[in-house]
Amino acid sequence: MSYATTDLSDANPGCAIVEPMFGDFGGRIDFHGPAHTLKIHEDNSLVRAALEQPGEGKVLVVDGGGSMRCALLGDQLAELAVKNGWAGVVVYGCIRDSAAIEEMDIGVKALATHPRKSEKRGAGIENKTVHFGGVTIHPGDMVYCDADGILVSPHPL
Repeated sequence: MSYATTDLSDANPGCAIVEPMFGDFGGRIDFHGPAHTLKIHEDNSLVRAALEQPGEGKVLVVDGGGSMRCALLGDQLAELAVKNGWAGVVVYGCIRDSAAIEEMDIGVKALATHPRKSEKRGAGIENKTVHFGGVTIHPGDMVYCDADGILVSPHPL
């Protein structure tokens, strides 16, 4: 499916648009799919667990609380995402190994990069509603990403 978030926004003025704070880090800039949500804090154990499962074209939406103290996604987890068919990952937080991830066929949006890895405590919540960037994202909402931003809709556009 070919789309542009600008065109989707024009055609659907009521859809939610995440505040423009995310950078593009993956080899694929345009990606979309149903949201699979995580709420975590400086612990990427659930990110690994999710990306080890079949992605079936979903977008993993990681609410990391906007933490700038460690990375929640690196090249090994991005490789899992590619291998298991995820469309992309949106991280409200940081990633690392950005040069390697840029070469992969996966969409990745994040706030920034950080060299420190996260903790591994197994803490967090999966498939619950998350809120960041002025938008509430429910599990299953459609997430559309491109160079112009992130658009969220409760149904396909």
